[in-house]
Amino acid sequence: MKPEVMKLGAMKCVFLVALTSMVALAGCHSFKKENVQPPTPLAKDFKPTVQVTRVWTNSVGEGAGESGVRLRPAFADGVLYAASTNGKISAIDAATGKTLWSKSSRTQGWFGWGDKKRADALYAGGPTVSGDLLVVGTLDGHVYGINAKDGSPRWESVVNSEVVAAPAIADNLVIARTADGRLYGFDRATGERRWVYDQGNVPLLSLRGEGPLLVANGVVFFGSDDGKLVALRLDTGDKLWEQRLASGEGRTEIDRLSDADGGILLDGSTLFGAAYHGNLVAVDGPSGRPLWGRPFSTFTSLDISNNALYGVDGDSQVWAFDKNGGADMWKNDKLKYRWLTGPAVHGDFIVVGDLEGYVHWLQTGDGALAARERLSKKPIRAQPLVVGDTVFVVDVKGRIGAYRLTAH
Repeated sequence: MKPEVMKLGAMKCVFLVALTSMVALAGCHSFKKENVQPPTPLAKDFKPTVQVTRVWTNSVGEGAGESGVRLRPAFADGVLYAASTNGKISAIDAATGKTLWSKSSRTQGWFGWGDKKRADALYAGGPTVSGDLLVVGTLDGHVYGINAKDGSPRWESVVNSEVVAAPAIADNLVIARTADGRLYGFDRATGERRWVYDQGNVPLLSLRGEGPLLVANGVVFFGSDDGKLVALRLDTGDKLWEQRLASGEGRTEIDRLSDADGGILLDGSTLFGAAYHGNLVAVDGPSGRPLWGRPFSTFTSLDISNNALYGVDGDSQVWAFDKNGGADMWKNDKLKYRWLTGPAVHGDFIVVGDLEGYVHWLQTGDGALAARERLSKKPIRAQPLVVGDTVFVVDVKGRIGAYRLTAH
């Protein structure tokens, strides 16, 4: 079990720790195998309380592979869009699993144009779709605009670092975030650069990846590599405010890690965010004023339903919190050290994937395990995507499964 190390120029060393076949964190320092907690065994006498139906499976390229990124599909108008780091991108009928179109960047750069020195476009950020525009970023510093109807290329923009967060599309702009701490605003129609926001100094050590961008009411919200929730003007990229989610304190560089790596949630006018070695915080969106906060360390995205917030902590324990004050509602430690994805609300359940390819459903009311299925034997890193009564799950090799639940 060797740690994987990746450098982003001279600015940032991103680290992951491979846990069995699952890469959860990585580092510029080695972690010995004996220091990694083994995953909690799954109960052999488990009896599900809901029936899981696997509607279909499909696959896209080689998935995220060993890159450590969380490639989550996107959905629009009955179509699921998925990409892989080996240059495959596909549109799939979300109801049947049938591939509608699939494109490969192999042989001559990306569809014959782009970076000719590489055989593939190393898709890693996204995809994101709005109307007939599909946008995806790459590990080698490109952002591509694609026709969502047939996969044909529209435009290409070059950035200074890898793009491992899903871009956002809003109004006439595409917003993309790079691993060197910059955000770019591109013209939606042409890909021409409109503005750049520079976060400044990126910490020497941070978690592998960045959370997806959130755009609402003319504002771009994101969690920064140094543990802050930041708000920018959509039209200009000017900073409106920032709120700290983690202190970045500790005796060692590992202890001082304070990356806000998950997505930001918006409920009404309230934002919710969390950071590794940090806090779960509720913030007033318009002003940036903190409403409440509580200790909670996570490197995955949260989800919300009714009066509850759901999260997975750094040890892969699943939590529910009262969204109005942050009080504990319940905690489930039955999946501890299984290096879960972020949770997704699926009806009256929460769904997560784990490092051995299992998909788990927990009851929202008390956190009790309700069902489990196995997509594959490969790790699942990306937060499941729920659309209506269907949840889509993808593993690191690009295998996609669509599931529905039926009560006994």
